[in-house]
Amino acid sequence: MTTTATDTEHLVHAVNVTKAFGSNEVLKGIDMTVDAKEVVCLLGPSGSGKTTFLRLINQMETLTGGRIWVGGELIGFEDRNGKLHVRKDKDIARQRARIGMVFQRFNLFPHMTALGNVIEAPVKVKRLPKADVTKEALELLDMVGLGDRARYYPSQLSGGQQQRVAIARALAMKPELLLFDEPTSALDPELVGEVLGVMRNLAEEGTTMIVVTHEMAFAREVADRVVFMDQGVVVEEGPPNEVLLNPQEERTKSFLRRVKHEAETEAAHDAELARILEEAAG
Repeated sequence: MTTTATDTEHLVHAVNVTKAFGSNEVLKGIDMTVDAKEVVCLLGPSGSGKTTFLRLINQMETLTGGRIWVGGELIGFEDRNGKLHVRKDKDIARQRARIGMVFQRFNLFPHMTALGNVIEAPVKVKRLPKADVTKEALELLDMVGLGDRARYYPSQLSGGQQQRVAIARALAMKPELLLFDEPTSALDPELVGEVLGVMRNLAEEGTTMIVVTHEMAFAREVADRVVFMDQGVVVEEGPPNEVLLNPQEERTKSFLRRVKHEAETEAAHDAELARILEEAAG
């Protein structure tokens, strides 16, 4: 097999990545690197291209232009004497198996238990012995705080529990890289913390993660680097405290002001609701 290697000190290396859907150019030349054991949070308004970038890494979409390497291997294509050739489906599946992805919506199989969801890919894709996979899956469910829910079906679990099963499912493939696409956005506020807690633990254990998130406190606390995207380009990137507390670009400042305003409005609404409920109870 012919592959093209790049600077292997970076686990992920994206060069001039573009993506268009018809006449709509969603990504306009993204350059980005992510090192092993690094946590990078992608921030930005809706429609800025964050999710599309993750989907390109995981080959759920096809590049319009540019190249992405993961672990020194060109994703989706082979470079033969300077010409790109689309990889065969089996080879793409092999590459995709190295990358785990956790979605906004949990995407669990409703007819399978939590355990069944976690063991499905290692057994069917990697052809690993079911007994060995089951033992590891139970350990993963225990790690995400669901050791006592292994035999439950998704409909019997809360949203936060379903998302933690989805994280265990991604980890079961032993990926080199974990991608998170706004993993808490579909959760009720009281369930967000339990999912972020699992992600904090993964970061502490040295898991390489790219996280699309609107949770600013999580990004500031856990990320090694934050990347602010807007209108298909990287506007600003750097350590969390620099970008979030002292942004240099006006687009970043405007976005953070809007996020702060929305958070304050929501807090005021919650306080008013609490007051009304207290008066009603009194």
